Amino acid sequence: MIDRAPQPVDRQLPTEESRDLLALVREIAEREIAPRAAEEESAGHFPREVFTLLSEAGLLGLPYDSEFGGGDQPYEVYLQVLEELAAARLTVGLGVSVHSLACHGLAGYGTKEQRSRHLPDMLGGGLLGAYCLSEPSSGSDAASLSTKAVRDGDDWVLTGTKAWITHGGVADFYTVLARSGGEGAKGITAFLVPGDAEGLSAAAPEKKMGMKGSPTAQLHFDGVRVPDARRIGEEGQGFTIALSALDSGRLGIAACAIGVAQAALDQALAYALDRKQFGHPIADFQGLRFMLADMATRIEAGRSLYLAAARLRDAGKPFSRQAAMAKLFCTDAAMAVTTDAVQVLGGYGYTQDFPVERLMREAKVLQIVEGTNQIQRMVIARHLAGPETRG
Repeated sequence: MIDRAPQPVDRQLPTEESRDLLALVREIAEREIAPRAAEEESAGHFPREVFTLLSEAGLLGLPYDSEFGGGDQPYEVYLQVLEELAAARLTVGLGVSVHSLACHGLAGYGTKEQRSRHLPDMLGGGLLGAYCLSEPSSGSDAASLSTKAVRDGDDWVLTGTKAWITHGGVADFYTVLARSGGEGAKGITAFLVPGDAEGLSAAAPEKKMGMKGSPTAQLHFDGVRVPDARRIGEEGQGFTIALSALDSGRLGIAACAIGVAQAALDQALAYALDRKQFGHPIADFQGLRFMLADMATRIEAGRSLYLAAARLRDAGKPFSRQAAMAKLFCTDAAMAVTTDAVQVLGGYGYTQDFPVERLMREAKVLQIVEGTNQIQRMVIARHLAGPETRG
């Protein structure tokens, strides 16, 4: 590990309040998250206590309405908070993004009564959420999901399996998309399911390449009864709710990716300045200087891209295309930057004595979650040229 402290990112923030908020987040990250990240990731420890702390500090509901316990922060600010958290530990940054995604449906489509009843605990009451869309045979083709929701009086009965669920088995609530009608997107409805619902169980967590401290598991719904009062939106509106959440969630992934890339650059730069070969710091050699320059440029470009998309969202303008672009570019940048960081450190970069090998493994998943980068290219192309017309 390099002892040299990284320089804080020079951020453009809209208010003095947001500057104070980022300073608080950085303090928590440096004191409570980063020092234990390597050890706990290696041990596969899920830092639930950190999420409790973040909830107590008002950091789990930042982009939502203060009337229901949120922080009234624009996405421009919220995403930079995610970046700082992910730079300290991706399990935490991505976990906050997933929690926000799980709150999106109820916050945007729930009734006033539902929001008043559930959101205060979800946003600032210590609860942790998860988002259940993917299934073992339904990933990129989200409209083909098969988990059933059958009406039974005032309840719905959910049966099926969800896959690749971040916080699966440890979340206090799940936003679940299930098929309540016919085939296709119009037959899907959203539900808010308690984590302790009878008939709900989690499989053993997946054994992953990275993010070992973040549990990812299948969830089994064996006749789980959910009151109709926990249905989110109208019957058949679930796919619309899901797409709306994913546009915002992709920006969260983009911000996390830049956080991981920034952490890798900080480590690589500190090492290059300290490590001497042939009587000089290796940062004096042009080959490495150019690598560092390219890494920094990718990070700045990615940060500008996700912030531009966030500002469109904050202004109430369409941002789906820009969200897909940000997710695509930022996660590809994170993979490139972390790979180069390992190269800068040479043999040391390939060992667990330095964090860049962990950052490289973690960067890979960001190209996959919330829609693979191939799907992002399809989304962008559809905005540019319209849907494919070949039969």
